[in-house]
Amino acid sequence: MIKISYDRKIYRNQLLEFLKDKDTVVELGCHIGKTTEIIANINNNGKIIALDNSPEAVDKMDKLASKFSNIEFISADVRLHDTLEKVIKKISTCDILSVDLGGGYHPDTVFKVYYIWASTLKPKITLIRNKGLIDFVKSSQTEESIKSNEGWLESCGDAGIPPQIKEFELWSSSLCSSEKELKNIKNIK
Repeated sequence: MIKISYDRKIYRNQLLEFLKDKDTVVELGCHIGKTTEIIANINNNGKIIALDNSPEAVDKMDKLASKFSNIEFISADVRLHDTLEKVIKKISTCDILSVDLGGGYHPDTVFKVYYIWASTLKPKITLIRNKGLIDFVKSSQTEESIKSNEGWLESCGDAGIPPQIKEFELWSSSLCSSEKELKNIKNIK
């Protein structure tokens, strides 16, 4: 299931609705940890990997991580392959992928980050906070019925990153799950 919201209260209520005690949560864009703390209070026996690259996040998130044993904070840019690879080495599954990259109006970056992380982690549930994506979804129309029931775009199968999307040149073959994906990646470069 993929949920998109913009209102911070709705976004946090969605987290509360789906979050279970033993979930593994990857939070992209934790900022100073207000939402992270909400997750940590419920997710006592789970794991939270919270990521943000803003300088103001470091001290506050380090303090929060020392307060809660289930939080691991990584100060890093979620758009980079090395960051994703670091997280993959720490977890075997992802129950909830939480994407809040400012919540603002830049759906292109948010979608690219979502697509790369969700295609790799294959979460059960993804929650995205972004006004631009809501505007796009609510304004669009189609005659086709394509639907994914998980937190990743299962309608794409295990195709990986489409070779025609040149922005994904940082994608590494070390994360590929199939020979076909590896061949697609080699065609990018």
